[in-house]
Amino acid sequence: MLKNALIYTDAYLDYDYGPMHPLRVIRLKLAFELIKAYGLLDIPTAELIPTQKATEKDLALFHSKEYIEILKYANRGQGIGEAYLYGLGPGDNPIFPGLFDWSLLITGATLQAVDFVADGKGAIAFNMAGGLHHALRARASGFCYINDPVIGISRLVQRGMRVVYLDLDAHHGDGVQQAFYETDQVLTISLHESGDSLFPGTGFEYEIGRGKGEGFSVNLPFPAYTDDENYLWAFEEVVPELIEYFSPDIVVTQLGVDTFESDPLTHLHLSLYGFEKVIRRIKTLAPRWVALGGGGYDLSNVARAWALAWAVMNGVELEDKLPPAYLEFASKQGIVEDRLGKSTFTPNTDERIRREIRMEMERIVHYLRWTVFPKIRR
Repeated sequence: MLKNALIYTDAYLDYDYGPMHPLRVIRLKLAFELIKAYGLLDIPTAELIPTQKATEKDLALFHSKEYIEILKYANRGQGIGEAYLYGLGPGDNPIFPGLFDWSLLITGATLQAVDFVADGKGAIAFNMAGGLHHALRARASGFCYINDPVIGISRLVQRGMRVVYLDLDAHHGDGVQQAFYETDQVLTISLHESGDSLFPGTGFEYEIGRGKGEGFSVNLPFPAYTDDENYLWAFEEVVPELIEYFSPDIVVTQLGVDTFESDPLTHLHLSLYGFEKVIRRIKTLAPRWVALGGGGYDLSNVARAWALAWAVMNGVELEDKLPPAYLEFASKQGIVEDRLGKSTFTPNTDERIRREIRMEMERIVHYLRWTVFPKIRR
């Protein structure tokens, strides 16, 4: 029996963005503890693989030598004078002790997931710590220092594989789009809150690629307050058909869960109900699947969503009542939810807003069908 791989290490907890930063590394441990408490590491299909660090050579698949040297210096918890030129400093991308080691771990886990699937050891691999999709070639951005999705996909491209990158984060996957904007070997699809209302202010429907890559960058920017109904409609109108046309060898997904209504940084109104629908659909669409984590700043959402994703990957139905072992651990982090809550769907109560969102998404879907679909179908 082929296994599905979960790439993880408690060594992630050795690193900290700082007490006031919204990205809290403990969310990875919470998700892992819930997966373990549900017994999802003991099932026949599951294989737990300890994370190993990437190498500097791996990072050079995308990032500049100068930028890598800046990150290595910052590893001591101090920046040099020009660090701010590379996006490092107070705010989104703080300099903290072990910053470079943290980045090597995240990227290493993604490369392990990529190799596990590409080598035929299994059909699915999940690196919850990955999906840091904003980092640019020579600049940190949006909590991301090294762009592990780009590095993982670049390794697949080197092996001659066609890749679909599907990004579900509330924030546009700008770093990944930029990296592959001029190639037809990678189809990037990003579903996100519109850049009109959210960082990084990009990802509009007319960003469709350039040169050889024209038509191979696809964006579905959703207005603020989009709920499951409109999100799922747009997903089904665009994503399955594009994946079928492109016929990838591997699908790489970024499963950010900052799309949920209670996330403190974003304005979409999705729920675990809609998230599960999308995860189940991806499983039917992906011939082989590398899943990465991503955003998510409500700790309970992250743990429940990624545990549910791992369950779907392995064909396991979860009980709604969260396991006692997890609840004991979660309570120490101030989490009080005791239910998975995947069956709860609460649409946006404002009918006018729902209609306006549907009209906007119909316009965007129509635009993509006229501009992008013919280029991928050829």
